[in-house]
Amino acid sequence: MGYEISEKLASMKPSAIREIFKSLTDPRIIAFAAGNPAAESFPAQSLASISAEIFATDAAKALQYGITEGYPGLLSVIKDRLCKKFGCSEDGNSFMIVSGGQQGIELTCKVMCNEGDVVLCENPSFIGALNAFRSNGARTVGVELDADGINIESLEKAVRDNPRAKMLYLIPTFHNPAGICTSLEKRRKIYEIAKKNSLVILEDNPYGELRFAGEEIPTIKSMDTDGIVVYCGSLSKVLSAGMRVGFVCAPDRIFSKMVVAKQVEDVHTNQFFQMLCAEYIKRFDFDAHIEQIRALYRKKCGIMLEALDRYMPDGVAYTRPQGGLFIWCTLPEKVSLDEFVKKSLDRFVAVVPGTAFNCDESAPSSSFRITYSTPTEQQIVDGVRIISEVAGSLM
Repeated sequence: MGYEISEKLASMKPSAIREIFKSLTDPRIIAFAAGNPAAESFPAQSLASISAEIFATDAAKALQYGITEGYPGLLSVIKDRLCKKFGCSEDGNSFMIVSGGQQGIELTCKVMCNEGDVVLCENPSFIGALNAFRSNGARTVGVELDADGINIESLEKAVRDNPRAKMLYLIPTFHNPAGICTSLEKRRKIYEIAKKNSLVILEDNPYGELRFAGEEIPTIKSMDTDGIVVYCGSLSKVLSAGMRVGFVCAPDRIFSKMVVAKQVEDVHTNQFFQMLCAEYIKRFDFDAHIEQIRALYRKKCGIMLEALDRYMPDGVAYTRPQGGLFIWCTLPEKVSLDEFVKKSLDRFVAVVPGTAFNCDESAPSSSFRITYSTPTEQQIVDGVRIISEVAGSLM
């Protein structure tokens, strides 16, 4: 047939991570690749009892259309938490429930960017966000990432070199894939640069609840006196990934158009899951639940770092996160990343190559991402030993 795919999507590739997921159906695979939360972190029994009650007493509401902005009961508890814990403000901002944090990212780009506009991103960055920007016709330009956040000098240069830059996308807290935190000093500088150059900051914070070491750092949104920061978050990492419930706090002018864009995409987020989340947060000690998850990841991360320290050969660098789900490892440049990933998978350990996170899809990488969230403690030790042996053989 003579049809053609749209220019926006014709050159786009599927997410490397979602493709790797297909290999994880093999029970022999140790899944260092998936960014899934640990299954044991889901409060399944509590959610089951609430679900039964909702369908017994309020089924019509759960099964009916809802408001685009979100189920009022969930909006109320989310708004309260964001304002008290993450420094968001109701002054000049509005709040919306979205279908996972991913939708909040996509909606922001759709509202802010025209075809050919530039989104500045930390490099490496979250593949889901990069593909969301690309699918909306925006061009992603990467900015060097240091151990304490985006390189300020490189950011200033990127702003100068890209007059069509409209937005700056950041994951300041437990970055995906690098696992690092942007320092408070850099967060302040980033905000001033954005304000000076009329950039909207898209602050993506899906891991902000998962700090298990170190001191909390204020969000960039908490510094937003000029209405230039869109804040995205999610319940995926602390309640359920599969329910796809996220949230956005955005300046009113941007928010009003995000509502229109969401009406076009899916009308509203799943009503039943919104009700379920709202009731869980209202009835149970949500902070205690999150603390249990933090303790779980504190232990698992410690086991992975201890195994890396024991087995990984000299010359391979890796981050030491204070929260989140990921460790970012970098091989010596002489080692072929493709060969390392293939040989690891041949030995039934799946990792994500760093090329999947590049803003420039053609750029090389010597790094790979691993996670401690889903494997068992024994799988963590066994998997690290295997990838260490593979790295050593290639070095």
